Amino acid sequence: MVVGPPIDEFQYDAPDVDTVPGPKSKRLIARQDEIDSSAVAYPNDIPIAFEEGKGATIRDVDGNTYLDFFAGIGVLNVGHSNPYVLEAVHKQTDKLVHTIDFPTDARLELIDKLETIAPGNLAGNSRVVFGGPTGSDANEAAIKLAKHNTGGDGLIAFRGGYHGATSGAMSLTSNKSFKGNYTPLLPDVIHAPYPYPFRQDKDPETAVEDALTEVRAIVEDPYSGLANPAGIFVEPIQGEGGVIVPPKGFLEGLRAIADENELPLIFDEIQSGFGRTGKWWASEWYDVTPDAITSAKALGGIGFPLSATIYHEDLDTWEPGGHAGTYRGHVVGMRAGSRAIEYIESHDLLAHARELGHVIQSRLTEIGEKNSSLASVRGKGLFIGAEFVDKNGDPDGNAVDAIQQYCYEHGILVWTAGRHGNILRLLPPLVLTHEQADIGLEIIEDAIRASTDSTS
Repeated sequence: MVVGPPIDEFQYDAPDVDTVPGPKSKRLIARQDEIDSSAVAYPNDIPIAFEEGKGATIRDVDGNTYLDFFAGIGVLNVGHSNPYVLEAVHKQTDKLVHTIDFPTDARLELIDKLETIAPGNLAGNSRVVFGGPTGSDANEAAIKLAKHNTGGDGLIAFRGGYHGATSGAMSLTSNKSFKGNYTPLLPDVIHAPYPYPFRQDKDPETAVEDALTEVRAIVEDPYSGLANPAGIFVEPIQGEGGVIVPPKGFLEGLRAIADENELPLIFDEIQSGFGRTGKWWASEWYDVTPDAITSAKALGGIGFPLSATIYHEDLDTWEPGGHAGTYRGHVVGMRAGSRAIEYIESHDLLAHARELGHVIQSRLTEIGEKNSSLASVRGKGLFIGAEFVDKNGDPDGNAVDAIQQYCYEHGILVWTAGRHGNILRLLPPLVLTHEQADIGLEIIEDAIRASTDSTS
């Protein structure tokens, strides 16, 4: 296998920032406000206009250079502008870009690689369907797959879950303010509790037992209100919900309930998958294999829009045309996805993510021991959340906003998560180096100290 450049070879020196936002960023943001959609959100939190990126670093139009601990919400697992991936992208772009679902070497190569890295008994026994380019599209395909195979129409999802912005995916999503008054949503979706021991004030075993009891009742109680269940949809680790890592026993329990009731169990690994947690799929931490996995984000290699639903071959009961999408033949994105898998494997980035993630979590835990505002640190690999509370123990979103602002002003991009916006979420590229992590953590520690002092 061809090996790309070492993980510390294609990065900018960072952080290196002057006053932010700079004049060029201000001008572009003002122009965006004039002509772009009012739905644009991210520049409202971090006023910045990007110019270029390399590895775990990114530069704005004013020349300010940042450590990127956000990676486009976990899209850029092999870093910005990874040269090993780009080499294949350039060659493919010059030859062919779009093929719908006609066979190409790029398409079949990626399917073969996805089958190889699929967890448990999905490896060697799976099929892949490409549809639209987003994670929402992958979840829509999984909903259709579940209903087609069971004849049911009811779905079980979880509180704190996020699955996308299209009609079916939004129905699975639990965020009420995100849904607003949008219609139509699927009528038969019930949201069960997701075990969150810290916020539920329960020990892990009780949190799991209570959640599974509710799920079993939804499926098996004739008066649960869900007449004809078709499947169970869950994030093995909740992302937008606050990097909630379920205690052991939860996913195993869901697998048992699904099996006993002949329901497909679908894992949304759009944010947690493709190496983010130090394993190819977060579910591997629990040794639980779903019937289907939805993937997007990092699947496109270096940011190409590509999604897929990977499912057991026994569920492959569609007729030709049973699922479709114009961009299910984005061969450039497919080639990039294959190269990203090769790059992760050739540099053992799964082990690197596990080891570096442990370092980051340990450092944050040490900070929390000295600062009661940082009440919980959790995650797997380079999928890390830090939860902040006020002096009463209530969620403190203001502190996290202040931390994010401080980090931005000092050259590191971080983001937030959680029901109350009080989770500092770290999703750096897997090519982040130890040196970069140390520098970033120094800034984060200073930000925590400054921000929690000002809000306590």
